[in-house]
Amino acid sequence: MSERRRSAAFPLPLARLSSTTLRRAGATLQPQRPLREATQVLHARGAPSGVGLDSAQVRQRMTQRLHAQGIRHDGLLRALQTVPRHSFIDSALAAQAYEDTSLPIGHGQTISKPSVVARMISLLLAGSAARARGGLGKVLEIGTGCGYQCALLAQLADSVISVERVRDLFDKARAHLAPMRLDRVRLVHGDGMRGHAPNAPYHSIIAAAVGDEPAQAWLDQLAVGGRLIAPVRSGQAQLLAVVDRELHGYKRLDLEAVHFVPLKSGVD
Repeated sequence: MSERRRSAAFPLPLARLSSTTLRRAGATLQPQRPLREATQVLHARGAPSGVGLDSAQVRQRMTQRLHAQGIRHDGLLRALQTVPRHSFIDSALAAQAYEDTSLPIGHGQTISKPSVVARMISLLLAGSAARARGGLGKVLEIGTGCGYQCALLAQLADSVISVERVRDLFDKARAHLAPMRLDRVRLVHGDGMRGHAPNAPYHSIIAAAVGDEPAQAWLDQLAVGGRLIAPVRSGQAQLLAVVDRELHGYKRLDLEAVHFVPLKSGVD
């Protein structure tokens, strides 16, 4: 890199959200009919409702907290308020769905804290390609997990390719996402360290597991002007790395400490 500083195809009809902007923290936002109906389907299929998790107000409070922490992108805030996080986790943990905590999803993997997911996506949205396009463009997600982050990305992208190495998680994510009918999402069961070359280059790449460095395949598959977000090891710590591909190389900035599960190669 030229500079480093610290500091199974799965077609699922994209539910477009309203273009009404979030004018103030806590504003009530109404999704358009397809995603609202999909959310109702998720609830009907057994998502817990006894603790009020099916209410827009509980997601509104989460969105207010994230807005107060510095998340300002209107489209991202709308997606966070609309996508039902509790529908992507085990029902035994659903009461914690809107707390700012990571939760286990099986196979030693976790769903990241809402604040971390929001921070990483907001950094992608601040990249030059995303700013020029008015959205994330073509996205590569490394580590589908339970599918929650993928559902958020789908509200902000032209298309999303999401790669998951664990077959059981791949199947669960497919089941979680299917009711949302996101036709611009494709799930791939494969080795995320290899990225997904057939659909490269990507305007935005986001990884949900920590390695020593961003995988070379990801860098190769990043479009000029594109941005990559990935946790990396730094001694005993983990930092959030932001990599921008420029015309003649890469520019990297390491940001705050984070905590992610290890990046692994191969498939299970």
